[in-house]
Amino acid sequence: MIYKKNILAAAVLSATCAANANTAPTQELTKKDPLTFQQWHLQNTGQTGFSLSAGQVGEDLNLDFSDRMGIKGRGITVSVIDTGVEISHPDLVNNVVPGSKNLVDGSDFPTDNHGHGTAVAGLIAAEEGNGLGGRGVAPYANLVGFNYLDEQSVASWMVSHGLNEDFRALDRFTDPRVFNQSYGSTPSAPINGTLANNPRFALEEQVMQDITLDSHWGRGAVYVKSAGNSFRNYNGYIQGTRFLVLPYENDQFFNNQGLPFHDANITLDNTTNWNLVVSALNADGKLSSYSSVGANVFLSAPGGEYGQDRPAMVTVDLTGCDKGSNITGAHKNALHGGAELDPNCDYRGTMNGTSSAAPNASGAIATVMSANPALDARTVRHILASTARKTDPTHAGVSINFESATGEQVNYDAIPAWQTNAAGYNFHNFYGLGAFNIDDAVYKALFTGVSLPELQTTQWQLQEANVAIPDASLAGAQSTTVVEENLTIEAVQLKLNVDHERLRDIAVELTSPSGTRSVVLSARTGFLNGTDGGFTDTVMLSHHFYGEQSQGNWTIKVIDTDKGTSSTLIYNQNIGLFRTNTANNTVDGVLKDWSLRIYGH
Repeated sequence: MIYKKNILAAAVLSATCAANANTAPTQELTKKDPLTFQQWHLQNTGQTGFSLSAGQVGEDLNLDFSDRMGIKGRGITVSVIDTGVEISHPDLVNNVVPGSKNLVDGSDFPTDNHGHGTAVAGLIAAEEGNGLGGRGVAPYANLVGFNYLDEQSVASWMVSHGLNEDFRALDRFTDPRVFNQSYGSTPSAPINGTLANNPRFALEEQVMQDITLDSHWGRGAVYVKSAGNSFRNYNGYIQGTRFLVLPYENDQFFNNQGLPFHDANITLDNTTNWNLVVSALNADGKLSSYSSVGANVFLSAPGGEYGQDRPAMVTVDLTGCDKGSNITGAHKNALHGGAELDPNCDYRGTMNGTSSAAPNASGAIATVMSANPALDARTVRHILASTARKTDPTHAGVSINFESATGEQVNYDAIPAWQTNAAGYNFHNFYGLGAFNIDDAVYKALFTGVSLPELQTTQWQLQEANVAIPDASLAGAQSTTVVEENLTIEAVQLKLNVDHERLRDIAVELTSPSGTRSVVLSARTGFLNGTDGGFTDTVMLSHHFYGEQSQGNWTIKVIDTDKGTSSTLIYNQNIGLFRTNTANNTVDGVLKDWSLRIYGH
């Protein structure tokens, strides 16, 4: 790409212009607007976020240097694909550029009747220094919004995810380089990954690939995706009726031995290489209680807790005390109900979830991109990976105990603690490659003069196995394949075909030629009884091998971790509470075959 020769010059120019644009370089970022002093994710001084307790000093996005340099997202447009955006909000309106769309009525006003998308937009790019509310992570960035969650057709997906109304990719300077997707699903059964059975997903993946690699004259864009909010339980649907689904073991509700009840790798659009999947951190720098996790998590970002007993996010809300989250009435969060600092209820202190982690990530990415706009999207991702901070460094992972089929008590390292892979990258299934570290990433972007080599993607490599999966045994079923291509790994996809009558027992591990073990599906995932009895071309993703070399022997191991002692509870207020997954599998499962695909350079 011919622009690469000028990357370093562009970086220095960008930094100089940005520094000159900063009107108050010595002013603390938490004092520039009335509510920034409680935005702990920007600068954590132990604030409460208007909740009843404080966070841990220093657990934030680390953007002090970038703030003082004035590197704050200028020139980068972020697309908010959500419930809509109140683009006339006084703290957003000056950062909104043409391109928003109401996907229901066709107008340019993406009406937000919920408030979720407006809060997301505020976390990304609420204006700074206007004397209103707080600020976004990238307060100089541009915003466009779409009410995609109101009209989820294929055409609406295309328009909101980077194509114009003629379904052609956009390349104008004001078109998005970051797409924020604070939404998702929680399947109660494995997804058939055969593209013939998912033509819509195949089309969406092709669009994301093209825009990631080829839009903006080859610089591309980044799609940010929330991991999900189903660590402890999730809402499932049976014949159109909504149920709460939760684990049950040793006569205890919500007991899953510390494991996530829903692995983020089960959601299909979390398993594509083109989505940067983000888990959520609380104000103590630890995993938020609700956050879905998995080997497909790339990085972690602040999401907070619920804003009542512990801090959530302080961000914009729908204007007025009669709509949105902040409405008239008593509330544990001191910002709510018409507080002195916000008498018109235009802001909120309760935004949380991986829905908050994703826009904080999007704001971080916009900030790094604005430091050196000539860098392509893959290089920006690489910079973020190589500067990520090991948060919650003493987290021990998760070990579980179970009785084997032969009656022995065994211990299984179900989710490893922080590991350093053969390329020197840290990884944890809860946190991916670590927490966003904006200042280090910005500094590295300023002095990065060469983009990554061109992306190479191997063909799916099929390996027949037909190996029995013994019940309740650490021996598991193993199979090995040899990858001849020698790429520096950016991501690894696994496709799996397994027969098994009780999938919640199953853990899936993948070990690289360098000996790195990745748990690509954790045990005790909350599948409902009555699924199809196995995995059919089910796709999973791992970033655990980032930077390693692909050539050599890859080994899969599928382990059955239960002989029927745990189960699943399903609750609906009209139907009541009942158990499922109570009977153990009557026969051993079978690892039929598996395939690998490597993304790298």
